[in-house]
Amino acid sequence: MRILWQGFTDPATQSVYTDRLKAFLNEVADPGTEFDFRGVSPPDRYIHRLTEWRCAMQAIGNLLDAQDEGFDGVILGHFQDAGLWEARGALEIPIVGLGESSLLHACTLGATIGLVTIHPTFIAWHAEQVRQYQLGDRVVGVRAMETSVDLWMRAFGGDEAAYGEVRRRFEEEVRPLAEAGAEVIIPAGGLPALLFAEKETPEIDGAIVLNCSLVAAKQAELAVKLRRINGTGPSRAGAFARAPVEALEEFRTLVGSRAPAPS
Repeated sequence: MRILWQGFTDPATQSVYTDRLKAFLNEVADPGTEFDFRGVSPPDRYIHRLTEWRCAMQAIGNLLDAQDEGFDGVILGHFQDAGLWEARGALEIPIVGLGESSLLHACTLGATIGLVTIHPTFIAWHAEQVRQYQLGDRVVGVRAMETSVDLWMRAFGGDEAAYGEVRRRFEEEVRPLAEAGAEVIIPAGGLPALLFAEKETPEIDGAIVLNCSLVAAKQAELAVKLRRINGTGPSRAGAFARAPVEALEEFRTLVGSRAPAPS
């Protein structure tokens, strides 16, 4: 099977991250599964809702193209899940959200969850995700590091000082969540999800740290397998109602997505 990871980063300018992510995904892939990566340009570089939705529109256009190209499933690899539900209503192939899959899987590993995001602006967004997925009673808090994309890129590029600084800031934010009772910690973002990805589940003050990238990859493989076995897919009765052809054509024209050839 072929699965696309759609990020909000730019593989041309942030290749130290995107190359490592693609290598990780294909390392953990089931036999016969191939992961590919696509991003957006310019990347998500301004921490604001407007940028989130600009990137989401580009991402959905890419996902529609991926479906036309024969991908079996896709991952929206941006923890905020911007555009996830809209994309699910536009696609026929399975789509997994990095944030949604991480939050729901965390519920199987512990009764209480804490999130650590990469910037304070995202605290409100993650709080909205928690409400949207109806997990308010399970999430004990959302905390944020003060970091920059440049610091993360240096950490991915092998700068040990940068990695140590990011790790230190992450652990500083985890400890209050663990003290508040969080049993599972989610690194809320594609960057920390990959940088802290380990084969053995790490613990900080007794709380386990979820490998979000691995969870999303395996959820996507499962979703494709279920669709192949018995056609399992999203309900079209409500939130994920199939977008009409006219709406798809209108959207693709707006974002410059390739339209499928006439059948």
